[in-house]
Amino acid sequence: MKYLAIIALLFFVSCLDAPKEKLNVQQIVDRSIEVSGGKLFDSHDVFFVFRDKAYVSTQNEGKKVLKRISKTDAVTITDMLAKGKLQRFFNDSLIQLSDSVASRYANSVNSVHYFVRLPYGLNDKAVNKKLLGEFTIKEKDYYKVQITFDKENGGDDFEDTYIYWFDKETFKPDYLAYEFHVDGGGLRFREAFNERYVNGIRFVDYNNYKPKKKTTDIYEVDSLFLSVALDLLSKIELKDVRVTKID
Repeated sequence: MKYLAIIALLFFVSCLDAPKEKLNVQQIVDRSIEVSGGKLFDSHDVFFVFRDKAYVSTQNEGKKVLKRISKTDAVTITDMLAKGKLQRFFNDSLIQLSDSVASRYANSVNSVHYFVRLPYGLNDKAVNKKLLGEFTIKEKDYYKVQITFDKENGGDDFEDTYIYWFDKETFKPDYLAYEFHVDGGGLRFREAFNERYVNGIRFVDYNNYKPKKKTTDIYEVDSLFLSVALDLLSKIELKDVRVTKID
């Protein structure tokens, strides 16, 4: 028994000394996508309500189709984004839009769906990933990952920079920040809450913060969050989330 105890002790010590698995940035993102629903996004329709508008993501002939639907007493307005082209319908009638207006609507529709689908979009072709290191927020350890975009296939906002904080244990992205350039530019920091899974796909709501100073560096925004140097701008909450398998 004495020898067995010594062997058990040596085994325990060797386990403590064993180096933990070192992951590269692609492995971190892949694991995050997997635990968040992964390819279920490609095989399921998603419906949700955000700020009194309905949003639908679906597939048509294997291509992603994104919709935003709003209603008044007299008309149903549907914005449909497919193959990079935005079409607007008043009831069943197609409305002609200028290129600039269509582009603005397309960016708006895509932006809402993009955040809802995260982290799934982080393996898109135009995405560049960089592991910045590790950071601790509220006693949890996170991988801190920078996301930038190529000009080609990167959309109109390809110059924007994102940072994600992936929980080192669960790989879920609990926080994200992004620096944008439209409408005078700015910086936002989002804190996920109200996590729920609907038919295997993860959905969250966000506390949406902005820095007190416009000159804030995006790479320091996590420290500002911990020091309560960000203002709560809004809450981003999804209602009536539904997920159905595509036939």
